Amino acid sequence: MTSPGTRADAEAEDLDVEEALALVKENPSPAHRGPAHPGRGGHGAPAPHHPADFHHRATPWPEARATAERAARAAARAARRTPVAVPLDAALGLTLAAPLAALTDLPSFDTSAMDGWALAGPGPWEVRDEGVLAGHAEPAPLTDGEAVRIATGARIPADTTAVLRTEHGRTDERGRLHPIREVGHGQDIRPRGQECRSGDQLLPVGTLVTPAVLGLAAAAGYDTLTAVPRPRVDVLVLGDELLTEGLPHDGLIRDALGPMLPPWLRALGAEVRAVRRIGDDAKALHRAVTASDADLIVTTGGTAAGPVDHVHPTLRRIGAELLVDGVEVRPGHPMLLARLKDDQHLVGLPGNPLAAVSGLLTLAEPLLRTLAARPAPEPYTLPLRDAVHGHPYDTRLVPVVLRDEGAVPLHYNGPAMLRGVAAADALAVVPPGGARSGQEAELLDLPWAAGGIGVCFT
Repeated sequence: MTSPGTRADAEAEDLDVEEALALVKENPSPAHRGPAHPGRGGHGAPAPHHPADFHHRATPWPEARATAERAARAAARAARRTPVAVPLDAALGLTLAAPLAALTDLPSFDTSAMDGWALAGPGPWEVRDEGVLAGHAEPAPLTDGEAVRIATGARIPADTTAVLRTEHGRTDERGRLHPIREVGHGQDIRPRGQECRSGDQLLPVGTLVTPAVLGLAAAAGYDTLTAVPRPRVDVLVLGDELLTEGLPHDGLIRDALGPMLPPWLRALGAEVRAVRRIGDDAKALHRAVTASDADLIVTTGGTAAGPVDHVHPTLRRIGAELLVDGVEVRPGHPMLLARLKDDQHLVGLPGNPLAAVSGLLTLAEPLLRTLAARPAPEPYTLPLRDAVHGHPYDTRLVPVVLRDEGAVPLHYNGPAMLRGVAAADALAVVPPGGARSGQEAELLDLPWAAGGIGVCFT
């Protein structure tokens, strides 16, 4: 016996993830609002710098985000991942890869919209002894002048002309039912098919599965949904100085990224398969990267050029293609994006916590969103309530809280600080040179602060 949802799943077998992704409305990356610095080129390509400039390879922030989206689209085409049938209780946050078509009429029979009495003909009415409850077999038909107690959601007896709400009726001393206000024909009856007919398309391909979508799917007869699979992510935490418990001591510090990244990545739609602590071990890093078959590998730290920064040498050793090697953004400029295989990428995050958050929003978010075929968020702006100092040449991402149609910049926004972003609703995109009080700033919502699906971390 096939379960509800099987038919639609079977009909979508030939639809791959790239085709589903193509049906999602794609918004371009928000445009950089600040003027390009003279000599640094336009937004479409990295600009020339003096050889001594550490940022000679850095990519402008908007272009870095666009590059991550393009890389994900190419990876989706290369992987040709097929949609998956996912039980309803595991589908939250996924993207539909097949239209949601009703498998039944809704409602599937005439039902009572209220507690009260089912009536036949004009009153007063003789009331049957037995009542009609939801979930029971079809009741006996009514005859003119007859009424029966009925519960919300119960099947309407044949020949019912209206439902009289409990608060709108009274019985006399002989037990006959009288209305205390006029009764209209068909009143408080939900007719079969009022919401939809079997076969009606309820939601298109590309719809994000929210709690309401799950409820609609269940009501329409589904046990599973055909969805784009979650991108698989492995997290590699680098650094010998990191503690996993207790207080910092003797030059050692607590690892903030190990606890923070997995739920953040899940909120971006990923399936986090493993979190491995590598330390500052080049051989262990090489083994971990080459052994992973994840769609995305995320590393923390080691993206600069210090004596124990092993990410770049590892990427060179395996012949990876660097798509983004540094971004004109503060914090987080040493972040990188590399293509390891046609369908596999690595995002290297800086080791400082807020810089790592910047890397997540700049490179990991557009890549994972595109792989998961999630719709791009609509860009929006709000005026800044206070002036924000800017970097002379680079974009700044600054934690803000949203208050009274404005964005209030938060303190404690240094690269190593999480105090500001832990209280934030969003990050404001501050152009080179800074922003004055009252100036409109583009905002990047944090996944749990947007009131959307990101509140689900499992």
